[in-house]
Amino acid sequence: MTAPRQTGSPPQEDRPLAGAPHPDHPLHWKLYACEMVATTVLMLCGIVSVTVLTTPYTPIGRALAPHPLAQTALCGLFFGLSGTVAAFTPFGRVSGAHVSPSVSLAFSLAGRLGMIDLCGYITAQMVGACLATVLLAGLGHVLPAWGQMAQASAYAATIPFPHVSVLWPLATELVLTVLLVLMICALAAHPTLKWLTPWAGGLFFLACNPISAWLSGNSSNLARSFGPALVAGQWQSFWIYALGPFMGAALAIAIIRSRLLGRIEVEEARVVNFGHHGRIPSLFHPGRHAKAREQDTL
Repeated sequence: MTAPRQTGSPPQEDRPLAGAPHPDHPLHWKLYACEMVATTVLMLCGIVSVTVLTTPYTPIGRALAPHPLAQTALCGLFFGLSGTVAAFTPFGRVSGAHVSPSVSLAFSLAGRLGMIDLCGYITAQMVGACLATVLLAGLGHVLPAWGQMAQASAYAATIPFPHVSVLWPLATELVLTVLLVLMICALAAHPTLKWLTPWAGGLFFLACNPISAWLSGNSSNLARSFGPALVAGQWQSFWIYALGPFMGAALAIAIIRSRLLGRIEVEEARVVNFGHHGRIPSLFHPGRHAKAREQDTL
């Protein structure tokens, strides 16, 4: 005799980046570790870029000094493209390359990242940002010329403009994050334009930096501000880099839910490497699971 065929719902999958982790696996250390490394890459590339572009110790910095708007725009472009570099590392392709607590919070409020994983991502981002800045500071002891340049740029620290009310830098961080999150979510939800998502940050900050960077430094990213502040000791009104971006992320998701901009439905908490339906891809073959899933649906 053959055993009766079992009926019922299929076993629950672990899909943390779709906001549906398996109840027996609430922690996803692989995602957190990859996000930490991706954020480290962001900060390494970003701090080096800003240092080269702004200090008087480099030919580029000296050439750009008489042109502050161009200098600020290029800082935004290259720091934004540092996020692109981080996204396309194997680590960023696994974690989805949020590399920012405000982006992770937005995905969580949109129902695509659970609270436990949100805490894991934010912790990983903070650690990654600090690790990168400390590594660059340590490099200054080995290469004194680099140390002089990095200190002159304050490790790309974001500092509110001191001659206006702190509410202006706070508002700048809030509005900037609203626009950034709306752009990311709109691109990530678009079936044909989602491939642009990891590239958009550079163009976004290229356009925004000349307008508002003088007010707050245009961070929109608590981790990005925390690492340099820790090493450079720049804590002036630092609270705006937590409150402003987090409020901006929440407001952006509220706008999306209101349908003021039409229907925007983000499927996965990813800025890169879509198509895994919230599953964790392989580190060394990050597209394998997505391709296998596509073949299963044919």
